[in-house]
This record gives sequence, C-alpha cells and structure tokens, in this order.
Amino acid sequence: MFELDDSAVERAASVEVASLRAAGAKAGDSIGWLAWNHPRALALLRACERLGLRYVPLNWRLSVPELTAIARHADLQLLWHDEAMQALAEQVRRAAGLPLAPAPGHSAGDLMLVYTSGTTAAGGAPKGAIHTAAAMRANVAAAIDAQAFAAATRTLAVLPLFHVGGLCIQVLPTLAAGGRVRLHQRFDAGAWLRDVAAWRPHTSLLVPATMRALIEHPDWAATDLSSLTFVNTGSQIVPRDLIDAFHARGVPVCQVYGATETGPVTLALRREDALAHAGMAGRPARGVEVRLVDGELWVRGANLARGYHRDPGAAAFAGGWFRTGDRARCGAQGLYEIVGRCGDLIISGGENIDPAEIEQLALADPAVAEAAVVGVPDARWGEVPLLALVARAGQPVDVERLRRALESRLARYKQPRRIVVLDALPKTALGKVQRAVLAQSFRTTP
Repeated sequence: MFELDDSAVERAASVEVASLRAAGAKAGDSIGWLAWNHPRALALLRACERLGLRYVPLNWRLSVPELTAIARHADLQLLWHDEAMQALAEQVRRAAGLPLAPAPGHSAGDLMLVYTSGTTAAGGAPKGAIHTAAAMRANVAAAIDAQAFAAATRTLAVLPLFHVGGLCIQVLPTLAAGGRVRLHQRFDAGAWLRDVAAWRPHTSLLVPATMRALIEHPDWAATDLSSLTFVNTGSQIVPRDLIDAFHARGVPVCQVYGATETGPVTLALRREDALAHAGMAGRPARGVEVRLVDGELWVRGANLARGYHRDPGAAAFAGGWFRTGDRARCGAQGLYEIVGRCGDLIISGGENIDPAEIEQLALADPAVAEAAVVGVPDARWGEVPLLALVARAGQPVDVERLRRALESRLARYKQPRRIVVLDALPKTALGKVQRAVLAQSFRTTP
C-alpha cells in the first residue's frame, strides 16, 4: 500500500517525463499501462498530459487475446507495466506487434483512452472512450463538489485504477483538493478494515461486491468505523441490505452514478441526502445536464468523453448528448433512481419484464447474496426469465421456498422459468454483472 499527496505525484511525474522522452515517446503516441494499483499510474497520467501523449490504462484481468485486441485498437506505441505483469505484458507485445503506428485522429487535447467493459446487451466488444484533459478537469471539479473534498480529506482507495471509477471518482479529486490518498494494490477486506481502524480515512469508494465482502468479514462488527464521514458506491443498482448494513454502523452510503463515457461523475447522492434517500443515485453533478427520453437517461456536460476511438459517428454521442442505455426515473426533490438497462428488458409473449423487479424480491430471501435475471430463448414465448443466484456463505438457498415466495408476489408471466444457484456471477472489474455472458451460458445449457 502507498500513501501519497499531490506533491508526491508531481515529483514522480517529472521522473516519468524523463523516462518517456528517453524511450522516444512523442506527441500523439499512446502509452499503455498494465499493472496493479501504484502511484506510478498517476504520475504517468500526469506525464502524458505534459508531453501530449494519450494514456491507456489496461485491465490486467483480461486475457491475452482481449488485451491484444485493445492494444491494436488503441494503436499503442509503448506498453509499460509493473513486475507482476511482466509476463503478461510480453505476451501482449508479441501478439500485438508493438510498437504500432500513431493513432489517426489524435487531437491535441486528448489525454486518456479508456475501454468499456464490453457488457452491452448485444455482447459487443469494448469501446475506447476518449477523454480530453479539459473533460477530466471538469469531472474532478464535479467530484470535489459532490463529495465536499478539501485539503483535510483522507481517502482510502482500493478499486482498480484502470477504470474511471477507481481513478476519477475519489483518487484524482482528493489529490486535486489537496488531500491525501492511501492506495492499496488490490482490494482485500481485512486490509481495508485494518486501515480504516489505523489510518482513519474520511471516505472510501466501494462497489457492491466489496461492500458485501466487508460486511461478511469476521472483523466487520469489531472494527472502529467512526472516522468515515461517508463511503461512496455505485457501478450498478446497489442492494438495499448492503446500504442498511453500513447505515447500521453509522456510516452514510452515498452514490455516484456514471459510465466510462461520462467521466464518470453524472449523478451524485450527497452525504446530507444519503440516510433519508438510501438507494437513490442522486441529483445531477455540478456542470452536468440530464434528461429522460422514453425512460432512458441522456447526459450532457463538460466531463463527457469526446467520443469513441475509431468510431467518431457513434449514435450514443449524437447531438451532444450521451445516451447511457440506462433506464431511470426522477422522483421527489429531483432525485434520480436507476432502475435497469434498456437492453436488459425481457419481452415474453409480448409482455415487458423488468429484471430488477425480480432481483429485488429474490434478494429479500436471507440466504441469497446476489441475484441476476436474464432472458433465455423459449419456443412458445420468445424468451422467458431465468434467475441466477449466489448463496450467502453457509446458507444454502431453498429454491422451492424462494419459488413460492416469487409466485405470491409476481404475475405469472414474470415468474422465472428456471432458478439456478451458481458459485459466482460473471462480472466486470467494478462488479457489474455481465448479463450477456450469463445469458449466453444458458443458451447452450439444457
């Protein structure tokens, strides 16, 4: 783990500038970074801004073919890595044929090219969102405002920096506000609890999977959490039981909603609203406009990516608005709630079925830790819902009891035709369920 502030990153950035120049990097080049969390990632990003380079953080959880495809798509000239990723990086270099030619259409203000998880309803390939330096500064300003960061802020950071969530919601904003960051290489529930007790941070960014790991850790109940003024979360619809567990320990759970393409700070549930409006995504962040179009959330603001690399006419960015693909509703006091993905809607016999409705009922079962509903083909109805579950440790799910509970609460056409218990749900690095992957696994399974 590492402790750092803005001055430490600034000093390290000067070293990276010299290293990049020595390696022959020139304005317009794209520089890949493949590593566990490390302060060098932040220094490299800053050095890229100084030299007019494009920083490309890479997900080390991907396979060699997946990383190779991204390296080629991003036109990488250099691939830097830590010691742990040396073998993986060498395989990617050979497979991609690095260095590649500079990317066409690289604008002078481009700073970061970050790839989506490729979890669209159609199972599409990852897309490279181009973030300018100005857009990233706008996101930092919105994040500081939403979370009331200041020079005294101490942030415990454990999510991967290869994603805009781990990098741009708390780490960069804390440093910009003059605060301090304690950075873990990888998330470990025990290490997080020990650091909260010993280092006394004010906040930390978590996703539902890490929240559950903390709650289920044997040290959860005994750890002093009183230094935390709030924790932030997001990435998906957050199960209410996770929020309630933190609230029961006196820790407000705030939320930031966004996407790789939006900076990501789009909607924010602030600390003063967290207890009274648990589970809501919040109001538009500073400088962000939102609107609902046929139930889909559209976003406009200075923090948006300028588009997709190699796809300048992408429909998602048409007319200056980014179409998120998420379904939302606006309730009392202008607070928004995310209710699901547009592409997740299941149409069975002409009837619309919202997976989130079934999932929330399933999660009410005390033995169910996680739930995901996907549509699978059916000869009669076109598609029908399948409910996939993960049980809590040591608590086997009584499937028949759960089925009876769902039958008592749901219309017949909404009731899952199959309920399966899995060891784990397929997820992205930030805990989003990969519904397309899950659905595909059952299209070939009897």
